Amino acid sequence: MPTLDKPLTRNVRADGAPVDIAAYERADGYQAVRKALTMAPGDIINLMKQANLRGRGGAGFNTGLKWSFVPMGPDAPTPKYVVCNADEMEPGTFKDRLLLESDPHQLIEGMIIAALAIEATTGYIFLRWEYREAAARIYRALAEAYARGYLGRRVAGSDHAFDLHLHVSGGRYMCGEETGLLNALEGRRANPRTKPPYPQVAGLWGKPTVVNNVETLCNVPHIVLRGADWFKSLSYTADGGTKLYGASGSVRRPGLWELPMGTTVRELLEEHAGGMPDGLKFRGLLPGGASTEFLVEEHLDVRMDFTDVPKAGSRLGTGTMIVLDDRTCPVGMLWNLEHFFAQESCGWCTPCWSGLAWVEQLLARMEEGGGQPGDLEKMEFQTHFLGPGHTFCALAPGAAEPLTSALKYFREDFERHIREHRCPYH
Repeated sequence: MPTLDKPLTRNVRADGAPVDIAAYERADGYQAVRKALTMAPGDIINLMKQANLRGRGGAGFNTGLKWSFVPMGPDAPTPKYVVCNADEMEPGTFKDRLLLESDPHQLIEGMIIAALAIEATTGYIFLRWEYREAAARIYRALAEAYARGYLGRRVAGSDHAFDLHLHVSGGRYMCGEETGLLNALEGRRANPRTKPPYPQVAGLWGKPTVVNNVETLCNVPHIVLRGADWFKSLSYTADGGTKLYGASGSVRRPGLWELPMGTTVRELLEEHAGGMPDGLKFRGLLPGGASTEFLVEEHLDVRMDFTDVPKAGSRLGTGTMIVLDDRTCPVGMLWNLEHFFAQESCGWCTPCWSGLAWVEQLLARMEEGGGQPGDLEKMEFQTHFLGPGHTFCALAPGAAEPLTSALKYFREDFERHIREHRCPYH
């Protein structure tokens, strides 16, 4: 079996066409399902733990440990569910779209194995509604997998049953939060749920459920087929595997690359994204989508993983950076981001729906020349009010992260807006 250094994107075609099931099988596709069928559920779970596969949706929680919380055995509640979070609405993030459009069978195989690990019989792919091309390709792949016998009453000829369905989202940022997603999947408003109980114990329709990100589940077949040591060998750090890193904003070559986990910010920015456009200088970047703290020039040699980025004061998040240059107004950038988060608040808790709207109004006034003394202190209060422990879910704390760090690194820009009663970048 050949050694792979880019397992997630090995089947991605230059012309953008999806891989059909025949091509996927020729590349060892669904062999991991056959191997998993010979393994005990607990052994599959332990393999994920040993591989240190951490969730690629942003939280970075150990996947095997997450699966281990599902009740098992003859007395466990049934049915159980596997749900894929494909509601990729984080600004600046587009990594899952590549996997969904290019190689949907990889995701299907990962979900089958996850179902075998927790003894689930039904699965759902919860897809962002704007991903229409992805939806069409997933529907075709599901039909192919059913026709080949990998889905349905006898998975690959075994006694295991697993049905997999595509659910196209109504479209809200809150649907990316796993309990809001489950509410939406049940046909209800996408509000977050109280935890505990956690979805692994009482999730979809009150039954045990695991919710994993697209990229996370796409790693599962490769780990089963090639082992935990192989997976860990792909990484520069203790966080196992490769990572789909992306860059957008002020770079020469916006894009997406599968690289070893722990690749540095500098390598991503200068080698893969081509550096800054002519005449522009680097000021900072959000390393993992819009809801992460800024990193600046002193952080360029930080490894992009779940350990080193937090040490630098931010989060890896989705691993898709948004780059800010010296001619783009950071206040205007923050206004744009906070406008998005304020719109997407589900309104469930006061700090989020009220606080984000207030922050957006302050930034809008400041950018339009109406900033007043005391505005920065008001915003700093709001970053605390919106922080962890004060809201029902992570939407507001995530929205506060870029603002908190912008006030730290770009404070002079905010002060100039107030002092000069204008945006100095216009």
